[in-house]
Amino acid sequence: MTYNNIHKGIFHSRPNRFIAEVEVSGQLERCHVKNTGRCKELLVPMAEVYLNRTNNPKRTTNYDLVAVCKGGNLVNIDSQAPNHVFREYLETGKYIKDTTAIKAEVKYDKSRFDFYVETKCRKIFIEVKGVTLENNGVALFPDAPTERGVKHLRELAQSTKNGFEAHVVFIIQMKGICRFMPNYEIHPGFGTALVEAHGAGVKVNALDCVVTPGNLIIGNPVPVRLLNA
Repeated sequence: MTYNNIHKGIFHSRPNRFIAEVEVSGQLERCHVKNTGRCKELLVPMAEVYLNRTNNPKRTTNYDLVAVCKGGNLVNIDSQAPNHVFREYLETGKYIKDTTAIKAEVKYDKSRFDFYVETKCRKIFIEVKGVTLENNGVALFPDAPTERGVKHLRELAQSTKNGFEAHVVFIIQMKGICRFMPNYEIHPGFGTALVEAHGAGVKVNALDCVVTPGNLIIGNPVPVRLLNA
């Protein structure tokens, strides 16, 4: 995916989860943060950030904050980007070959999964999770408790009992990652649900991304470690 109007800035503060104060060309701007997660390890004072300028006169902010530089590594924090780039990746046939249908936001039971994919002989639900939290080369999800995420995992597991193939794909919005793990410290219940879903037949995969100020592209598979040991 491509951002069309990128500007470099210096992060100053985050008054609330939707707004950041960023210095752009010597002027302090209020920017929309495209991620309601905590991002405390990323959005630190004087961090180098990248903003996409909007042209919507109805908006109260002129920029979206979409990427942050952490230790020389660029991290995309746009929470809408993982679904977008994964859709692009699906359409290349690199994740699932010979697809005959790709549908987004498909309802199943009490959940709405990100994608439903068909081939001639497979019917597949896919849930996508964006990952921006990293610690010593390990990507971790979630960065805040997510009962909604647990619910999705349980219903993915249930779908396998009804003849569907099910996947959860963690899109790591950065490079330089050695493995992915569920974040037991933040939400042990999510880790447990992920292990249980995997045991029920849900495929668990992680993919890193090539990040530049103006682009985000799916990169390579990352090893997944489910157990906290």
